[in-house]
Amino acid sequence: MTSSPASDAAAGLLGELIEHGVRDLVLSPGSRSQALTLAAMALARAEALRVHVRIDERVAGFLALGIARETGRPVPVICTSGTAAGNLLPATMEAFHSGIPLLLLTADRPPELRGVGANQASIQPGIFSAFVRMQVDAPVPGTAADGDGPNTAAGWAGLGASAVRAALGLDGEGISGVRGPVHLNLPAREPLSAAGDVTATAGDLPVREAPTPVVLERGPRTVVIAGADAGADAEELAHSGGWPLIAEIVSGARFGRLVVHGYRELLRADALGGRVERAVVFGHPTLSREVTALLSRGDVEVVAVRSGGEALNLNRRTTPADAVTVAAGAGDRVWLGEWMTASNALVIDLSAPAPDQDGLYSLDKGARLGAVRAELDAVRKRVDREILVDAVWRATWPHDRLVFGSSRLVRVADQVLGGKKVPVHANRGLAGIDGTIATAIGIAAASQAEGAPGATRVLLGDLAFLHDVGALMLPADEPAPRIQVIVGNDGGGTIFDGLEVAASAPAEDLDRGFFTPHTASLREIAAAYGWEFAHVSTRSVLDQALTSPIVGPQIIEVPLDR
Repeated sequence: MTSSPASDAAAGLLGELIEHGVRDLVLSPGSRSQALTLAAMALARAEALRVHVRIDERVAGFLALGIARETGRPVPVICTSGTAAGNLLPATMEAFHSGIPLLLLTADRPPELRGVGANQASIQPGIFSAFVRMQVDAPVPGTAADGDGPNTAAGWAGLGASAVRAALGLDGEGISGVRGPVHLNLPAREPLSAAGDVTATAGDLPVREAPTPVVLERGPRTVVIAGADAGADAEELAHSGGWPLIAEIVSGARFGRLVVHGYRELLRADALGGRVERAVVFGHPTLSREVTALLSRGDVEVVAVRSGGEALNLNRRTTPADAVTVAAGAGDRVWLGEWMTASNALVIDLSAPAPDQDGLYSLDKGARLGAVRAELDAVRKRVDREILVDAVWRATWPHDRLVFGSSRLVRVADQVLGGKKVPVHANRGLAGIDGTIATAIGIAAASQAEGAPGATRVLLGDLAFLHDVGALMLPADEPAPRIQVIVGNDGGGTIFDGLEVAASAPAEDLDRGFFTPHTASLREIAAAYGWEFAHVSTRSVLDQALTSPIVGPQIIEVPLDR
């Protein structure tokens, strides 16, 4: 099959992306994007690219987001023109606020077919303008429509390199080093289906020079706050400074000896939270009013290491930083000691009590029956939210991945779980329930590539599950991810029961407009999409389900009381 200007340009663009470190690509089928799709398929056959196909562009966008979250590499997502491009907006918004490098490759009609009522043609240039680090309405490859214009077959040359650099925060608008989405709008004229052999040489990601850090002096009474996507840098700084570490469960920094337990209560206390003079922030903290209140205080110096599209500046006097380091000198042992003493008193142990061995083997019938009854009660104990988050946390290890949905459960987990060095992800840039399952599948695909061990668990509520049920459709010709989707099903959105609306709205309005009860059968949904399913109500069965070998996609439903 002979090539065409469109197919040559598509092959050149994708080859350039691969040469600059791209390894995965997500696409949704469409007519206008066929040149890009055929080039991607050819590169996949040549093992130069891992291609993931999803029929729903919204799912595809969040799948790409999950892969980019896990790998740190820009991930292109290809779609056709029209509403297909609009379906990428939710993932693009999350990527912007979370600092995730997405590459939006939207196919389009050529300029002469825009604004004249042509089929599947809309206003795509600038559609993501508020949320991208770079946007380009590319020239049309080949000659102009009338045949008299210049040949621009190389019109997409150089876009791949520029897009990768902008997505990594090396070029483009905004603060240096902040990653984010990039939009390449790619118009083309027919023929679009020509495709020959396509090759590319894998290259490395461009690397940013180490930024000059802000030096933190030793004097002020300091806490380190780790929000979503903070990572190990927060724990390292707390260790270097000898400062208490307030780490949200979604931070990936809740480990080490300086983690503060029960931080909400301690931040409310005048003896500790009231005496904070400086807060050093990594990531995006979103899970507690107490942290927000601290960062809003005018008497607290806030130093925020920027990672997302918006700078954290709640008190209007925050010092932004690309990186931070600690000045030489001794730490404030008294300040740290006060926090650690108070923290140790607030550790929550949710483990089941050990069996009463003396009672079980007692010669006294009454004592023996009492011990047996206690064991049976422990085995039959119904799962509540605290037991659920604890069981999932205990079952997850450093070679696994844990994804939290923006449901009530993540707040419970943040309140009760202790420290553990586990890779954690969550879409907390905007804290929406959009695309949680698709993001988790992307994380699983990336973390399990090339035979890597481990499983991915995603813990979410029933509404977040139903919101993204289309992500359960997995292509038969792609490796099945080892993933457990654990759904705490309380029949609706009980997160609203703890918000302002619950105290002010009529009960009927609260139920219908916020709680939104449903009768969806998760078992039948699992069967429809070919996922393994388990319905679990007791701790012993839950532990068994979480620790049994995972060979493919599973849904575990856990009924919870409202």
